[in-house]
Amino acid sequence: MFKNPLLLIALALTIGVSIWGIIDTQGLSNFASEQVKITLRSRGWFVMLTVSFLLITSFILALSKFGKIKLGRDDDEPEFSTMSWLTMMFAAGMGVGLLFYGAAEPITHYLFLAGQGAPPPKAASNAMLITLFNWGLHAWAIYGVTALAIAYFGFRKDVPQLVSGPIRATFGNNPLVRGTGWLVDLLSIYAIAIGLAGSLALGVFQVQDGIITLLNLKNTGMGLTLTIFGILCAAYILPLTVDLSKGMAVLSNTALIIAVALMVFLLLFGPTSFLMNGIVEAIGQYFYQALPAGFSTLAYFEEGAKVWFESWSLNYMVWWLAWAPFVGVFIARISRGRTIREFILGVLLAPTFFSIFWFGVFGGLGFYQSAASQLDPAIVQENINQTTFLLLGNMPLSKLTIVATSVAAFLFIVTSVVSAAYVLAMFSTGGSQNPSVKIKLIWGVILGVLGLVMILSGSVGAIRNIIAMSAGPFVFVILLLLVCLLKTIKNEKV
Repeated sequence: MFKNPLLLIALALTIGVSIWGIIDTQGLSNFASEQVKITLRSRGWFVMLTVSFLLITSFILALSKFGKIKLGRDDDEPEFSTMSWLTMMFAAGMGVGLLFYGAAEPITHYLFLAGQGAPPPKAASNAMLITLFNWGLHAWAIYGVTALAIAYFGFRKDVPQLVSGPIRATFGNNPLVRGTGWLVDLLSIYAIAIGLAGSLALGVFQVQDGIITLLNLKNTGMGLTLTIFGILCAAYILPLTVDLSKGMAVLSNTALIIAVALMVFLLLFGPTSFLMNGIVEAIGQYFYQALPAGFSTLAYFEEGAKVWFESWSLNYMVWWLAWAPFVGVFIARISRGRTIREFILGVLLAPTFFSIFWFGVFGGLGFYQSAASQLDPAIVQENINQTTFLLLGNMPLSKLTIVATSVAAFLFIVTSVVSAAYVLAMFSTGGSQNPSVKIKLIWGVILGVLGLVMILSGSVGAIRNIIAMSAGPFVFVILLLLVCLLKTIKNEKV
């Protein structure tokens, strides 16, 4: 591992960011914020155009004759059951984010839209649409195209499962291609490490606020945060020492079962009719407007609306791009034996429908409690981490649901670290699907250190900016992967 120049440079980059973050946390945060602001303002149109193109192309590919092609040999069967495949994919891609933003994001959008003069019903409806756009089809199209290219070349063409694999296989082994592939893998390792560390920090904040709410603690300072962080690091060590099918599958299935049970409980014991009305409306509104929304850039709106768009929807698209190497490689690894049609429809539709129900329940309940003066919506501006727990506090069995949410968040973080360490270990061994325990543990430690840096930043906004800062090149990399896939797949006899 340490004889590999690619890995040594990647480690130097990530360790450099870690040291910078520890020595000058505010300086790193300010630098990331400024860089992301420049990127979003100058290339936002290209990001939106790209993610929309990825989504449209994905559906065309799924419905075409090429949808019958298997990711692997024609007689290969899936390694994991459909349920385990979907839960592992979902846990790696978004898990803890849904718990963190389930109620907070729709309420945040509602407050902004209402502040712009929108009537409350319209503000609530559009807030839900914006939230679903940020978490739905476009996000999973980014993951799906990345994963599909890597899985197709890896399982059908026996190419190492690296982000650079399709590029080398399609364009040959000349110096320019080798150099491009090397740079792509370097940036992938860096983006994976930074992106996962940010997610780890968000998860720690979520668990911490669950404990504070449950025990009614005051002025815990960094003591509780670091304690949770230490327990988390200890918890993901064991899964890294066992086979992927045993460790990751069990953790992700457990986390998702808890999350689904929590969602169903709130739906049944909350204002069921109100929530279901909202969910049904959200389904129709989202699928009617999702594609046009992908081409929206708010070109003619005033500055406040543009800043809002850049801070949320555009920032999310860049965030998913930053996560694409990690989630894409991981989804590719667990997708052998699936047809292209099954793969695309599974990756795009299953998480999107789950998100509609999730935000419909948590966001709808947030709207309901706000209207009933049970929840002060301003909490999202004061302490966004506590929104979910304050909402749960107004429901039956609140202590149980707060514990369940904290446990689910904890498990989602562990699954994310395990899957990221696995992917980084794959990169460290030239694309091996079964890297050694030692290498996985080394990456687990490095991810923990980076996560600590993110925690020290103390700001959700700063974390999102640091993640987004690593995503710049991947809007071009994913387009290149799609070109490789389409260029090669057209030669398939189907």
